[in-house]
Amino acid sequence: MPAPRAAPTPPTKGTSVSIPHEDLVIDRVETVILDVPLRRLHRFARVTMDAQPVLLAFVHTRGGATGVGEGVVPGGPWWGGESVESMKVTIDTYLAPLLIGRRVDQVEALWLDMGDLVAANLYAKTAVEVALHDAWARCLDLPLHDLLGGVTRTSIDVTWALGAEPVEVVVEEIQRILTAGTHTSFKLKMGAVDPAEDVQRIAAIAEKMAGAASLRVDLNARWDLLTSRTLLPRLAHAGIDLVEQPVPGEQVEALAEINAMLPIPVMADESLRTPHDALRLVRLRAADVWSIKVTKVGGLRRARDIVAIGAAAGIPVHAGTSIETGIGTAASLHLACAAPGVTWGSELFGPLLFVEDVVTTPLTYADGSLQLPTGPGLGVTPDPDAVRELRRTGLTRD
Repeated sequence: MPAPRAAPTPPTKGTSVSIPHEDLVIDRVETVILDVPLRRLHRFARVTMDAQPVLLAFVHTRGGATGVGEGVVPGGPWWGGESVESMKVTIDTYLAPLLIGRRVDQVEALWLDMGDLVAANLYAKTAVEVALHDAWARCLDLPLHDLLGGVTRTSIDVTWALGAEPVEVVVEEIQRILTAGTHTSFKLKMGAVDPAEDVQRIAAIAEKMAGAASLRVDLNARWDLLTSRTLLPRLAHAGIDLVEQPVPGEQVEALAEINAMLPIPVMADESLRTPHDALRLVRLRAADVWSIKVTKVGGLRRARDIVAIGAAAGIPVHAGTSIETGIGTAASLHLACAAPGVTWGSELFGPLLFVEDVVTTPLTYADGSLQLPTGPGLGVTPDPDAVRELRRTGLTRD
């Protein structure tokens, strides 16, 4: 195990909040896997899920504060390479022993040490990194966004995402949500069927919803460059407002070619996991918009770094989702409300898709926006009854 880095300098005299150093020390770390049922099936390019597997990481301090972070990938390891099962093993076996005895305010030093011990595994590291921030903020009795520089906004617009379903199913859901007045922009999943058939499906939806809603599509990196060059202009002609990640994440040059060709914005998602990825996207002018997901980049601070790179290059950032519960959604919301460069709205609709959320007080959605919660830390607290009810007893789902 690598030698721990030196502890940060203790707060100087005159600091507004004084906490005994011992209270900040991590006493134990625990992980729990939940299976949270969805209100409806959600179909991605490769999988369909009726429940979202979630990994919760709890960091307990000697002073009695507990922070929680969420590790989640949409529907399993097909998208990000990790699973809740692998996250639990990584945290329990490698990261937890590294954390115990260290302080929750040593976030950057702990991040470097975790990287020395475990390569990649950004989803597992996110769960830990967010839990450290939550515990630290609770020790200080401050909202988490204060640890990220304070707020630049107190709410963010939310786009509703739909699975790759038939035309009539998608149109019915969009019309129902429009009638309810809760959302006006929608993202449609693609990539589950033949590309030409998929384009016909989306064009039919766009025709039925013309003038009533903003429609975007997400191909989850399923097409190649030739297919994208041939078919994506038809989507633009049909009235689609934005195309998200048509080609595999590593094919940034192909993404850049598509971006230069299309008259509508291209959003990068799978191509953006690290600050280095962000620099490459800037150099190649590969995308007009970036989707930042706290879960996929390793936590709040790496997400903030990536947003800052985008802002410096004049690229707006969208707060994406891996379909998190209220816990993970709150973490993404604090980042989105603290980072000035998150100017392209969000897709933080996850809690609305669950039969029941796992927090005691649900996040507030109003007029198509998600409101920043008040209170210390994340501003939400896990519901022990829900956690107990949804907790998986082993590594495999029944």
